[in-house]
Amino acid sequence: MKIRKYKVEDCDTVSKLFFETVHSVNAKDYTDEQLFAWASSVEDLKNRRYDALSEQCTLVADIDGKVVGFASIDRSGELDLLFVHKDFQGQGIATALCNKLEEDFDIITSYASITAKQFFENRGYFIDKKQEVKRVGVKLINYKMKKIKQE
Repeated sequence: MKIRKYKVEDCDTVSKLFFETVHSVNAKDYTDEQLFAWASSVEDLKNRRYDALSEQCTLVADIDGKVVGFASIDRSGELDLLFVHKDFQGQGIATALCNKLEEDFDIITSYASITAKQFFENRGYFIDKKQEVKRVGVKLINYKMKKIKQE
């Protein structure tokens, strides 16, 4: 696996990966209505977050030329996006992406889905608060989580 910086040419690929991951991996914790509110189409991430993907520190995980995951963090230390292809779950890809993105921060926050909550807890994050957010009028549960690195 190779971790590299995101390029604008990756946008279509990561947008498709985002949609497919939400609709497969997260399907056990959210209803169809919630999944479509979260990711309405393959173009959804591209349309809503195109600039953020380039402005944030966004990394891509690549295996044999295939994008299998991506993640981003902003300048404040908010881990914004973290998605791993449905066929590559549990192989250390999310861990590798997070390890690299967290390097330069002492405090990291993230808004974790129900599905991702355990992953973040295993990485030393704690729940700051459980919250109900609305996307296009549909309520979804997520968790504001925080990690404070110990010296």
